[in-house]
Amino acid sequence: MDLLREKVGRLYTRYLAAAFGSALISSIYGMVDMAMVGQYQGPEGTAALAVVAPIWNLIYSMGLLTGIGGSVLFSTARGSGARGAEGEAQYFTAALLGSLVLAALCWGVVGFFDAPLLRFFGAEDTLLPLARQYLLPVKFGVPLFLLNQMLSCFLRNDGAPGLATGAVLAGGIFNVFGDYFFVFGLDMGIFGAGLATVLGALITFCVLLSHLFSPKNTLRMVRPTRLAVRLGKIGTAGFSACFVDAAMGILTILFNRQIMAYAGADALAVYGILVNISTFVQCCAYSVGQAAQPILSINFGAGRWDRIRATLRWALLAAAVFSILWTAAALGAPLAFVYIFMSPTDKVLAIAPAIIRCYGLSFLLLPFNIFSTYYFQSLLRPLPAMAVSVARGALISGFLIQILPALLGGDALWLAMPITELVVALPVAALMLRDTRRMGRTGL
Repeated sequence: MDLLREKVGRLYTRYLAAAFGSALISSIYGMVDMAMVGQYQGPEGTAALAVVAPIWNLIYSMGLLTGIGGSVLFSTARGSGARGAEGEAQYFTAALLGSLVLAALCWGVVGFFDAPLLRFFGAEDTLLPLARQYLLPVKFGVPLFLLNQMLSCFLRNDGAPGLATGAVLAGGIFNVFGDYFFVFGLDMGIFGAGLATVLGALITFCVLLSHLFSPKNTLRMVRPTRLAVRLGKIGTAGFSACFVDAAMGILTILFNRQIMAYAGADALAVYGILVNISTFVQCCAYSVGQAAQPILSINFGAGRWDRIRATLRWALLAAAVFSILWTAAALGAPLAFVYIFMSPTDKVLAIAPAIIRCYGLSFLLLPFNIFSTYYFQSLLRPLPAMAVSVARGALISGFLIQILPALLGGDALWLAMPITELVVALPVAALMLRDTRRMGRTGL
């Protein structure tokens, strides 16, 4: 695939299909775990997985930090024709080394400090044993999840988006059937869900690794030069994508604590469902950005502003489609999600529709806001990308999560994310509009 010459529409739809496939199956990992555990152990199992969710956000965000950051610089270097010390091989090498260090750190934290972490994330005495059972097999495969994220990003930028999707598809299919077999067939319960997840990640890793032995592979390890400088550039370029995912973990912690303070365990079980729906919507938004990123980065390096504008139009259209579909689903069929993810009690059935509908309003602008971080970082504009990530992921959302229930009661908590997405989307839209008008005249 020639990212500098092929028709943008054809390129983008091909990359979107591959990125969406990866995002879809990645989401299914968590969704299948939640559904199987919820059916096997009821609302307590769903609530336990809601407590575990921030750990996934921590691991995945580290993979996106090096994967997106490194691949953006990799493609920009390729588009500008840079070789040698400034070539793309240096960025792949630096990103891989950085990923290995971060994987070791995450492995140590999750392996040795799981109990205090889970308590900090909102686990009480009844939920902690279930959450730890799920994490027990996952501990052994923590590096796999991080490296899978990083390698998937580079494969998409190395002209192999289909293999990246196939890798996640292979692991995801195993996870679906493995969950059922281990949870119900072998009667392992929540432990079996964790076991299926880590084995699925191992399969994904093996398939991704096969690209490095392919004749089409151009990813090369070289002796690193100025490694600290390159890691700094990778961190800067990848921070916004990293923070988008990490922020979901931060918000989950804040929500868990506020829900237990104002609403109780039944509402936390409903929030466990929302965590999975939101993760699914967020992954759809990732696919919009990840499909655009290789095209934007390489054409930015080559100064092809017309192709950047065309890519932006296609990406905004895709974001709009996902926004409408997910908002309509949340507003129109909230109880369908409840029955998918658990065997609900009468109390859960009574409170779930209002909670899901209220929170679901945030899905209208979520894909646009997340795509904007990929757009800005693909054009090497880390400051606006960081501003969007931090504002929606911590500052505005965190403030509203804390203040709304204190002022207006527990029900107001579910308005925090819709308000956040609206407040962030307005300046982002204005900045994108200004950028498109300046392209080709004054640069950016």
